[in-house]
Amino acid sequence: MSQIPSAGCAPSVRTCSGLLAMLAILLLGGCASWDKPGLEQTATPESLGARDVDPAMRERIAYVLRPDADEQTLREALKQRPGNVNAAIPLARALLARNCPDEALELLDSVLIAVPGDLRVLNTKGVVLDNEVRHDEAQALYRQALTTATDNSMLRNNLKLSIALEEKAKPQARGLELLQPAHPWCNRVSAVVR
Repeated sequence: MSQIPSAGCAPSVRTCSGLLAMLAILLLGGCASWDKPGLEQTATPESLGARDVDPAMRERIAYVLRPDADEQTLREALKQRPGNVNAAIPLARALLARNCPDEALELLDSVLIAVPGDLRVLNTKGVVLDNEVRHDEAQALYRQALTTATDNSMLRNNLKLSIALEEKAKPQARGLELLQPAHPWCNRVSAVVR
């Protein structure tokens, strides 16, 4: 078999066709036994052609499926030193990226207990709150931090952004209010029309 010219990482045609064959076997095997719950099919590595899978491909698959080592390292650093702001902020960012804002807020609250008033932690907590559309709370944190660092442009910009986000959300809320009937008898009229 000829190989695709590689730039160091490109899989061979044989590897690609082997992976496609394994995928087809898995999918078709699942469909064939869908209506036969008592019949279980267990594919062995040999029957799937796993011997032919490129070891580099195995490593890439194992790397993608592994737990996030960075997050675990950051958690360990915070266990050793609860006020470690340099570990808390990237961990909060990772939690927010994984859509775990409540966990990020808990983390930041615990760090604020260890280092009360830390500007970076207050700013990060404000960002998480803004992300959760809790603009009033975020703005209060930005203002609190600005009392100690009035010239901090990052805090000022985040406060302005939070205010803008809040203003942008208000017309949408007002639009929903306009859709609500103004008088109780409007509900009765709309029910009769239906």
